[in-house]
Amino acid sequence: MRNRIAVSLIAVSMLASGAAFAQSTTAQGAREGARTGGEVGGPVGAVVGGTVGAAVGAAVEIPNAVITSIPRGERSVVVRERVVVGEPLPPSVELRVVPNHAEYRYAVVNDRRVIVEARTRKVIRVID
Repeated sequence: MRNRIAVSLIAVSMLASGAAFAQSTTAQGAREGARTGGEVGGPVGAVVGGTVGAAVGAAVEIPNAVITSIPRGERSVVVRERVVVGEPLPPSVELRVVPNHAEYRYAVVNDRRVIVEARTRKVIRVID
């Protein structure tokens, strides 16, 4: 029975949206994973969920150098769509290069600085 719960919990954790954890640091991912796992599978679920959450949080953590290299005060673009972590920015939003970090781009959207994955345009982090 315990194996069945653990396997079910792992499957649920794997299917959980990465967007829910995208802005998490490792510690935040662990806390959120433990909470969600505890709700689904009790104490065993909390342990497995915490481990999965920590791994996901570590995988999407953005280096501080990226965050600090994005300037403030640039002109903002207004979009009607909500800017959501894990979702791509609309094609109408011009992305700017993050110096020394080719895998990231940024934009200022609705008066908030947004870091995106260069290849997919998916929002990784909203700074302001």
